[in-house]
Amino acid sequence: MKLWSKEKTSTAEQIEHFTVGQDRNFDMLMATFDVQGSIAHVTMLGENGLMKKEEADLAVVTLNEILKEIESGNFSIEENAEDIHSQIEWMLTKRIGDIGKMIHSGRSRNDQVAVDIKLFLRSEIYHVKESIISLFDLLILKSEENKKKLIPGYTHLQIAMPSSIGLWLGAYAESLVDDMEFLSAAWNVTNKNPLGSGAGYGSSFNLNRSRTTELLQFNTLNYNSIYAQMSRGKTEKMVSTAIASCAATLSKLAMDCCLYMNQNFGFIHFPDELTTGSSIMPHKKNPDVFELIRAKCNRIQAIPNELTLLTNNLPSGYHRDMQLTKEILFPAIKELDACISMMKLMLSSISIKENILQDEKYAHLFSVEAVNELVNKGIPFRDAYAQVGNQIEKGEFKYDSSRELHHTHEGSIGNLCNEEIIEQMKKIASNIEKR
Repeated sequence: MKLWSKEKTSTAEQIEHFTVGQDRNFDMLMATFDVQGSIAHVTMLGENGLMKKEEADLAVVTLNEILKEIESGNFSIEENAEDIHSQIEWMLTKRIGDIGKMIHSGRSRNDQVAVDIKLFLRSEIYHVKESIISLFDLLILKSEENKKKLIPGYTHLQIAMPSSIGLWLGAYAESLVDDMEFLSAAWNVTNKNPLGSGAGYGSSFNLNRSRTTELLQFNTLNYNSIYAQMSRGKTEKMVSTAIASCAATLSKLAMDCCLYMNQNFGFIHFPDELTTGSSIMPHKKNPDVFELIRAKCNRIQAIPNELTLLTNNLPSGYHRDMQLTKEILFPAIKELDACISMMKLMLSSISIKENILQDEKYAHLFSVEAVNELVNKGIPFRDAYAQVGNQIEKGEFKYDSSRELHHTHEGSIGNLCNEEIIEQMKKIASNIEKR
């Protein structure tokens, strides 16, 4: 059952199997959106006189029935159907006769797929936004709860200066703000309507593309019909860049957690049921969840490059290469969502060791505090630095680690600015709306 079949045309079975590939599985993800696109298109056809009003109305009613079947899970793509578009049109024609054969007027599978993907990705971006917000909220909560619990900070993996659990977790909350910037940009690119561009060169039918844009709640449309087709691949790459940015944040946080729960650090702890054991070492509590988050998110960060290699140097116009963007990007979005969920599960149960900095190995952590105190007494910075440095070299440096630290500038241990970070997130995330 192919929309393009002719009486004397047939396709070898091997060719058909190869060209269809995994499309059926990913088409099911787009079934709802394919019907939504068809409803908008048919509504416009009826309003513009390209279908009789009663014909368009009947087609819309029947399409809505099919939509309900999809939403209830009572739907599948039949074995002889080439794709989701063929399945929907065949079901419609079976139920309302020749009227079902009229709904493809003024569109191609090219713009049909393009609008399906945009609608699907728009929905997924909103879901990713909600997932990021929930992790962000948890990070802010844990940051505030633990803002007075000090830990060492590191540069070059060497003990550097005092930090805190609040500062550490707040850093990842703010990183998600920048990730949301990428997601918002991807939303803006995705939220443009390609429907009506046909095979990439428009149509001689009197279409009203602004009307389908309104019906599908796109912010605007891809005006140029050639670019509407060229936006395929580019849209997917924009979304992949956004999820890769979030994946980078998760991967780095997962790595920190692997280090900080290591016995040589021992800053954080998780319940036994959230860790795994060793087959021969009874003392082991392995951070398998964080290691897999790290691995999965590192793989997600490769997706933009994979899409670049797939779509790079293709000339304008549609090419079957674009079919593969779905199997690259769609599973990656689901993988990111799973990683966010697992990170939330782990951080919800995090516990922090008390009095970490009183360990003698962190004595030099306070060298900058000592230098700054001398500067505040009027000693030039370079002289103060040399004085403390000489004390360290001679083994004479002493500093009371129980003394309260006074860091007051914006974004420091004593002034996390979490409220300001929250406001940034709210402002950026508000651009991504449920449609």
